[in-house]
Amino acid sequence: MLPKVEVPTYEITLPSTDQKIKFRPFLVKEEKLLLIAMESKDEKMMVNTIKDIVSACTFNAVNASVLPLFDIEYIFLNIRAKSIGEIAKFKVICPDDNKTYVDVEIDLTKVDVHVDDDHTNKIVLDEKRQLGMVLTYPTLDTAKVGENIENAQVDTVFKILINSIDHIFDGEKVYSAKDSTKDELREFIESLPQESFIKLKKFFDGMPKLKHVVEVTNPNTNVKSKVTFQGLQDFFE
Repeated sequence: MLPKVEVPTYEITLPSTDQKIKFRPFLVKEEKLLLIAMESKDEKMMVNTIKDIVSACTFNAVNASVLPLFDIEYIFLNIRAKSIGEIAKFKVICPDDNKTYVDVEIDLTKVDVHVDDDHTNKIVLDEKRQLGMVLTYPTLDTAKVGENIENAQVDTVFKILINSIDHIFDGEKVYSAKDSTKDELREFIESLPQESFIKLKKFFDGMPKLKHVVEVTNPNTNVKSKVTFQGLQDFFE
């Protein structure tokens, strides 16, 4: 019987719960599956592969189907860092002229999940009536990996929003989303005034995000600018 290679174990803290979990790097077979999924451009295959890898590399300590998307992205980025290399190289375009590319290096272990200080998942739509809803964060099943919800199409925002409703409250009355159909929830959202929808969209704009800012200098203009990497997709381009 051939010898087995010992795989190192690391520890990270989940941004959503502060729970400490152990993880290991990719194995060769897992990296192969990831590359095949990336090359296929098949969204479902990519999602399932990421789920399988995150579960396997965390020794099945997390359920990749129910964790918030930003948790999954954070775990996956750290697994990637310990598997392929902590320092990743990228070519970015300088914002001042939008045509000059420069090389940047990012230490992936320094990339964190950021959240706005006033962020809340309880959205009051009518203060006088105390009508509103409590939202949950998008998961890998309800939003694409690396999806920038702020710039998403209206239909995409609606779909993610409907899937993120935990319950609707009206004074003392509580209506659980699981007791309503998707059509009923959509009808409720579509019946809201525009100012209420803006409040709901603000939840997604301010929710925790995998984010890192780098400063670049345009060699042609000597202008310094900041470039933001946001979401897992930006770190794999």
